[in-house]
Amino acid sequence: MSETIKLDKSYVAGTYARFPVEIVSGSGSLLKDSTGKTYIDMGSGIAVNTFGIGDAAWKEAVTGQMERVQHTSNLYYTEPCALLARELCQRTGMKRVFFGNSGAEANECLIKAARKYAAEKKGPGFFTIVTLNNSFHGRTLTTLAATGQDHFHKLFQPLTPGFVHAGANDLEGVKKAALENKAAAVLIECVQGEGGVMPLEREFVRGLADFCREQDVLLAVDEVQCGNGRCGAMYAYMNYGVVPDIVSTAKGLGGGLPIGACLLGEKVQDVLGPGDHGSTFGGNPICCAGALSVIRRIDEALLREVREKGDYIVGELTGTPGVLSVDGMGLMLGVKTARPARDVLDTCREMGVLCLTAKDKVRLLPALNIPMELLKTAVDVIKKACAQEVEA
Repeated sequence: MSETIKLDKSYVAGTYARFPVEIVSGSGSLLKDSTGKTYIDMGSGIAVNTFGIGDAAWKEAVTGQMERVQHTSNLYYTEPCALLARELCQRTGMKRVFFGNSGAEANECLIKAARKYAAEKKGPGFFTIVTLNNSFHGRTLTTLAATGQDHFHKLFQPLTPGFVHAGANDLEGVKKAALENKAAAVLIECVQGEGGVMPLEREFVRGLADFCREQDVLLAVDEVQCGNGRCGAMYAYMNYGVVPDIVSTAKGLGGGLPIGACLLGEKVQDVLGPGDHGSTFGGNPICCAGALSVIRRIDEALLREVREKGDYIVGELTGTPGVLSVDGMGLMLGVKTARPARDVLDTCREMGVLCLTAKDKVRLLPALNIPMELLKTAVDVIKKACAQEVEA
């Protein structure tokens, strides 16, 4: 056991079931541990390292901003914050952006904006947010309340009130919940990541968008994990042909630095005024400079590459021994395996490939620009790991 692991076990809060690996360096989609072993990274920091480790353009943007000013507070203007907000609005059609530090913070802002809009437009009784069963929206008390998975709730009662859950892909159930509970908004993930990498059905999302528009219930979309090119479009909702009223995102936006963003559409663009919300580190110029570098390089050529790589993984794994199913979109995939997912991960790690889990599935979230030769090697390892017990 390395000295770092010993220190971690002694002094860091025990909130993570860490793998027995100490990462010390990396380049692109390769990581090296403290023993000198090299791994192909199929997790990218849980969809964070959009262009892998040590990306040259990202480093230049970040270090260049570090040499100017690292932080000023939101009492003053900074160029990276303004440029990133403009870029996000131009790429999505949204009108304004609030910056925080994480996906949970982005969702907190989303919830506050939705409730304030509904209170002003319909009255203070319209505050409920309808979310979907199997969803995940963060680990604050409020975003845990929004999360539609009971096992996250048990230890932290009472949670923030004002949330009800309905079945994913059950349009009539969502409508009923929204109307009976005077909903301010319906909040969805187009691909439920922590819930097992499950894409929503196209007809459900489009029908929900129509309902929300007819009832003046805000359609809010959580793009924390599935956004920023991960699902083969700039944001996953774009694959469904709908336009949300509010969008939250984080993870891959910063390319490795902590940043979250709540994108406000036309209905809610002016709902938050001075003092209504804030964040000490939100819009930090270094984080925004890194994010701007990431976003500007997610173009149609890269998105096409993401779709092609996703199709390759699905094609290779579907029907192979030990693989029961493959779900997901783009380079956000969940593999249901005959062996326990954790056992598959252990075998992959021994063979030099780092993967993740999502519920009972192996989750794959490689860097969007992972070289094809590395991807093929990693997929071959995954296939062998899935088939191991089947062959035995």
